[in-house]
Amino acid sequence: MLVSRAMQVIITSRNPVKIAATRAAFTQVFPDTEFAFDSVNVPSGVSEQPASDDESRRGATNRVMNARAAFPEASFWVGLEGGLEWIDGEPLASAWMVVADVHGRLGQARTPTLPLPPEVKALLLQGLELGEANDRVFATLHSKQAGGAFGLLTGGRVTRESVYTQTLELALLPLSHSLWDAR
Repeated sequence: MLVSRAMQVIITSRNPVKIAATRAAFTQVFPDTEFAFDSVNVPSGVSEQPASDDESRRGATNRVMNARAAFPEASFWVGLEGGLEWIDGEPLASAWMVVADVHGRLGQARTPTLPLPPEVKALLLQGLELGEANDRVFATLHSKQAGGAFGLLTGGRVTRESVYTQTLELALLPLSHSLWDAR
């Protein structure tokens, strides 16, 4: 009897929301595949609170490349990097999801942008990280490890995990859809 080995997925975060979103996306996109998920900390090479869309994307990509170098035996590497983009003086939150597979294919997608309220903006301008600013404004603790700003602002109708799951499913398209096989 042959024993199949689960495909190893390296998640470049220990945040429970990012881990849950990655698990959900992979099991939805590849329902007949067995996975083993491992979370690790690897450097992003960008600031703690990325201040542009490009910096967030680079952070997610860097995490994938650093994880791939550290864990070359894996089948997939997943980088998730949230950040801010300031447009017309207003902060918008979003995150990039980057996934690489053992064949060298790369998929990437960005979450929807989330406008942030004036009280959060004021704290960001004082130098606070978004999660800490949200915790102060909404009188919560560790919101970025729960529903995040999405959940806080929508009353839980949309959560950080739900948005990240959907975005990861989109990032997995180049690694899972037959239209990308022809390259």
